[in-house]
Amino acid sequence: MKNFILFGASKGLGEAFVKGLPEHGDQVWVVSRTYPSSLNVEDGIQKYWIEADLANPDASKLITSALNDIAIDVLIYNVGIWESKGFRDDYNFEQDDPAEIANIININVTSAITCIQKLLPNLKKSDNAKIFLIGSTAGLEHNDFTQVSFAASKFGLRGIGNSMREYVKKYGIGVTCINPGEIATQIPLEDGVEKVLSTYGGTQIPLQDMVSLVKCVMNLSKASCVKEITIPTMLDTNA
Repeated sequence: MKNFILFGASKGLGEAFVKGLPEHGDQVWVVSRTYPSSLNVEDGIQKYWIEADLANPDASKLITSALNDIAIDVLIYNVGIWESKGFRDDYNFEQDDPAEIANIININVTSAITCIQKLLPNLKKSDNAKIFLIGSTAGLEHNDFTQVSFAASKFGLRGIGNSMREYVKKYGIGVTCINPGEIATQIPLEDGVEKVLSTYGGTQIPLQDMVSLVKCVMNLSKASCVKEITIPTMLDTNA
């Protein structure tokens, strides 16, 4: 039996993790601002919602209080907000609101640090704990992303992974940063891979691929250290 805590799991990739990673008898704590519909699915998995706004400095305390002393085997920080006009043809960095810039860094970077910090006692209770940070190809060198704050936050997430890995390896905790290209979050997990391939022609990653990747790493023994995985689409020019 495994215990999961999944951040940003009310929709998209996070929802796919809720549906695709746990097995019968596992327990899952879902951290999100909005109620996750996946909690209504009867599948033999115990699911709990932790309602939390990660922009709030006290969010990490609220989350650890909800978990109390429960051992956590898998933590996935799947959080990534971006500029309100990011990834649009009319995006203009010079018009970014300073408050929005600060919020992006706060949620994507600062909250990742503080939440993992507070949950380390729970992770230490596991025999083979794994931490996953979901980054982006925007956080890699030699890309052409112009969304400065989002890209900076994803570069920062890789830095968190590097240092966190060094800190927790004495406890046998693994830390893996995954840097995916564009993911087909519009097509639910249950619709299958073939629908994604026929719809996007290999330009977006099926949710199933991300679930399979995490499942593989989380089931490795503590002797293996998977530091970082970059998974662009086959046609991604930013990778």
